[in-house]
Amino acid sequence: MAKMRTVDAAVAILVKEGAIEAFGLPGAAINPFYSAMRANGGIRHTLARHVEGASHMADGFSRAKDGNIGVCIGTSGPAGTDMVTGLYASWADSIPMLCITGQAPVAKLHKEDFQAVDIESIAKPVTKMAMTILEPGQVPGAFQKAFQLMRSGRPGPVLLDLPFDVQMAEIEFDIDAYEPLPVEKPKASRKQLEKALDMLTAAERPLIVAGGGIINAGASAQLVELAEILNVPVIPTLMGWGAIPDDHQLMAGMVGLQTSHRYGNETLLASDFVIGIGNRWANRHTGGLDTYTAGRKFVHIDIEPTQIGRVFSPDFGIASDAGAALDGLLEIARERKAAASLPDYSSWVADCTKRKGSLQRKTHFENVPIKPQRVYEEMNKSFGKDTTYVTTIGLSQIAGAQLLHVFGPRKWINAGQAGPLGWTAPAALGVVRGKPGETVVALSGDYDFQFMIEELAVGAQFNLPYIHVVVNNSYLGLIRQSQRGFQMEQNVSLAFENINSPETNGYGVDHVKVTEGLGCKALRVENPSDLPAAFDKAKALMEEFKVPVVVEVILEKVTNISMGVEIDGVNEFEELAERGEDAPTAIIALLD
Repeated sequence: MAKMRTVDAAVAILVKEGAIEAFGLPGAAINPFYSAMRANGGIRHTLARHVEGASHMADGFSRAKDGNIGVCIGTSGPAGTDMVTGLYASWADSIPMLCITGQAPVAKLHKEDFQAVDIESIAKPVTKMAMTILEPGQVPGAFQKAFQLMRSGRPGPVLLDLPFDVQMAEIEFDIDAYEPLPVEKPKASRKQLEKALDMLTAAERPLIVAGGGIINAGASAQLVELAEILNVPVIPTLMGWGAIPDDHQLMAGMVGLQTSHRYGNETLLASDFVIGIGNRWANRHTGGLDTYTAGRKFVHIDIEPTQIGRVFSPDFGIASDAGAALDGLLEIARERKAAASLPDYSSWVADCTKRKGSLQRKTHFENVPIKPQRVYEEMNKSFGKDTTYVTTIGLSQIAGAQLLHVFGPRKWINAGQAGPLGWTAPAALGVVRGKPGETVVALSGDYDFQFMIEELAVGAQFNLPYIHVVVNNSYLGLIRQSQRGFQMEQNVSLAFENINSPETNGYGVDHVKVTEGLGCKALRVENPSDLPAAFDKAKALMEEFKVPVVVEVILEKVTNISMGVEIDGVNEFEELAERGEDAPTAIIALLD
């Protein structure tokens, strides 16, 4: 066998495992690994401006396409601690991502050496494995185990920490003899799936709740086929949005306290049976459990056995990969359809469709400053079905999920459970790496945009074009809205008189100048009638210059977006649609 440095073996393993997109920042303690990447030549590296940004880029890359595993690389000490938010975001949403950090030499780990931190202990709560590799001979096995863990069961991130002397040590290694470890995923039995289908077909008003596990499993087509054979409506979760296209007749809307549709909530409340596949019963989806569960039975299918019963006890639980479960359910459903033994749910579907065509929120406002609802209406008009949206948290994300349309899996990419501000821009860059040539549109409020605005320079340097819609009300809008209950508005305004940019009219940071200073293009829109032309110009600029293009929309400062504490008690703060012209881009035209 060949003798080589451990880092040369590690890089060869990355290439063989197919993890060939890396995002990071070099530093003294990780330079041996970088030298191995340079010598190998099989890994493309994108230089970030902040290590947290690199972790979000790797996360976004992983989310962009089935099978992707993004790699984040940093030096010792603060590089690892900077990655923790990225690890949390990927862990919370079940996203595989590999983080690699440099470390002080093994003999220095207990001596408080410069930038020597116990990153293994820090990262363990938000990873499937965090390991400081103390012996050179363990390096191949640690990387081998990392890939198995990331792909097995509920996916998630791994952190491997490499002391400098371990990186430089030589070992015997033959990449031609290396084989990935088998991926382990639970699979439902036919008996379990027959019972689940028996329970569904015994109901009068059943629903399928489609979670992000379906998208992780690459099983969206199977979900749609199953729904069509059974003729049962589907409620996607926020992480499962796109598993069934928004314009499919069986897409019944999203449910929840914030990122939901009025018709979705009403349909859930009218149901008598729910089968959840690859979902977590997240609190923003369910609201109060008494309201959510009253009057209906539940089956829960999830890849992680301990997830079943974690939020509430279902009537029947199955530990299974979502794809394997859907394949098995499809087989049984096809048999029962051929035997003409499936119930007729056409009346129930018609009821759901009627709600979808009547319970709309108004989007067509002519106000100046612009109301946010109008922005999403114009985005629906300007961006086609092939668009991939990227966002994190805030009123921008909540309103976007209520009003935008998504037409396929991995076309809504959202840090759903962690929701870290600043995630959107670097994640969008990772998505562009994962979807070259496709239309990527990011959505941020002003604060999310400012959190990691420096990462726009990465898009300019590496020609990673996408459109970033920034809805600017110069407020921490979601926090301001949540403070209403405390009768206060404390420390949430971002507005100030910018003496260098009086054209911002008291809205504070000049995002156009900052964006252009980072090598990108930017437009500012203050009138709703100018939005279509701005989006068209953004597309042209993106195509011409191959850089991120920011479209900043100046909003009214105070808007309260629909939300509540129970799914039967969502507060609607704005006028509701009464005529088709009130919601012209609704999936189903409102009947006048």
